[in-house]
Amino acid sequence: MTVPALQFADDEELGRVASVDTSRVAVDVTNSVLLTRIGIGQLVAIQGSTEREYLIAITERVNRSIREELPTVDELQEGEALLSIVHTDLLQAVLIGTYRTVDGTKSNTFKRGADSFPQIDRSCFVIDGANLQRFMGILGAGLEPHERLKLGVFVADRTAEAIVSGDKLFQRHAAILGSTGSGKSWLVALILERAAKLRFPNIIVFDMHGEYAPLANRSIGGFADRYRIAGPGDLEKPGEEVLFLPYWLLNRDEMLSMILDRSDQNAPNQASRFTLHVRGLKGATLEGNMRSTVKKTFTVDSPIPYSITKLVELLQTDNTTKGMGKNGPVKGEWEDKLTRFLSRLEAKIDDRRYGFMFSPPPDAQTYEWLSKQAIRLLRAGDGSGIKIIDFSEVPADILPIVTGTLARLLYDIQFWMSSSSRTPVTLLCDEAHLYLPIRDDADVVQRQALGSFERIAKEGRKYGVSLMVVSQRPSDVSRTILSQCNNFLALRLTNETDQGVIRRLMPDSLSGMTSILPLLDTGEALLLGDAVLMPARIKLDAPVVAPDSATRDFWKEWGARQPDEKAISAAVECLRSQTRASQ
Repeated sequence: MTVPALQFADDEELGRVASVDTSRVAVDVTNSVLLTRIGIGQLVAIQGSTEREYLIAITERVNRSIREELPTVDELQEGEALLSIVHTDLLQAVLIGTYRTVDGTKSNTFKRGADSFPQIDRSCFVIDGANLQRFMGILGAGLEPHERLKLGVFVADRTAEAIVSGDKLFQRHAAILGSTGSGKSWLVALILERAAKLRFPNIIVFDMHGEYAPLANRSIGGFADRYRIAGPGDLEKPGEEVLFLPYWLLNRDEMLSMILDRSDQNAPNQASRFTLHVRGLKGATLEGNMRSTVKKTFTVDSPIPYSITKLVELLQTDNTTKGMGKNGPVKGEWEDKLTRFLSRLEAKIDDRRYGFMFSPPPDAQTYEWLSKQAIRLLRAGDGSGIKIIDFSEVPADILPIVTGTLARLLYDIQFWMSSSSRTPVTLLCDEAHLYLPIRDDADVVQRQALGSFERIAKEGRKYGVSLMVVSQRPSDVSRTILSQCNNFLALRLTNETDQGVIRRLMPDSLSGMTSILPLLDTGEALLLGDAVLMPARIKLDAPVVAPDSATRDFWKEWGARQPDEKAISAAVECLRSQTRASQ
């Protein structure tokens, strides 16, 4: 026989429904003793249309009003004051779902949303004690074993595991938002750790500060593969872990955003000659590799290797070639119109910071190189499903170009892959505010990169690509990307502007829950979205392998540890050489 998860005695009634609107309910509290056990965020149950049904709500306000009232003649006794003090207790709660003892062939079920609204004068009860323990236990019980993702325990009942739907968390985009030191990196490490236990996980982490390097250390239980974007010190002898993103991977608009000055009166001519020559050089590569079928349909944006040196030579020829008139040589059609364009292009080629793009190794100029790199980044199985890409040595001014190009390349590969062969991949964007800014604040280069991520946010789900955005400043992150996220793990946020972003992204009925964001402890999060049946405050589990992002104990270290002068000198040399190799 089914034992109901919620069992209430008559003397446990908190009060009765006094008013109802589309999302909120007000309860006239008659049991003042029970009222003292209620806090903001407390769950309450309201009798539904049948005895087997309760509407579940979250308390958002508790109010007691006091007034003076004349007693009746029967109540008035000799010597008493003519006025008596009367208090009225009211509770306001937000409706979030429906619990049923029996629902068809199922028992003890909870579903999001209310099928009906509570009726006036219906009984209301506090969900606590054994009722709370049993109720929290059923929230993740309906998920299949392969879909369960455990993140921690519920703060309301720490004996109940906080389990979310792994499918819904990843397939509909997610955002992890919290102030510095609130536990974001631990949460990311925990999710990666859980995913690594699957047979074929596929998550690519954009690591901005190198803090997830321990997750790739197999000697301490690491489970990931780690790569680095090539820095200036990697150009001569790159290691196996070094990644290059050759210039020919950039599409026309991305390339021009770096080297074309739109304010130049010759900008249209410069863009025209660049486009013509790049297309011609890519066509020549296809001819040399006997790719006649591809040559019939390729475009200037197709990722096909070509020589940047030959491109410069062709542009210089255009810029210096004279025209022929009736009386001899005259100024050429393109003469002197490409000078500034060429100087900007050559400056980028000579800048070693752009070496990962303009100075790739010889094999990166071969036709087969791209397929090998794609397999390297999108493979899964045998412990290679979690890939951490370290961007810490990439200069901040070109960071959007690097991240945007890589994201677009991965998305394009998924887009053009046969749907029957496609497997899902998630891009985890750490410190997203650094390269996914609000569009109005972005420059030309940033907008090109931003466009790639916004396209993934809007269309990626159809092609098996999702985003997990991590940021300590949600107010600085693209509104388009955040608005497409259907799941939020909000850790402590103390800034009012950042809280406002979360508030605007939530349904109006739940916006009041953001008031607890500044009060969350380190390692606590407010979980909202499709991946969980009801909004909940959870205490996160600690990852087995912690990221290298622990807060330093300033006062303690100042009292016990002296700065290392040799390390300071070595760091100066690293700064000059733009590489950590000398360490």
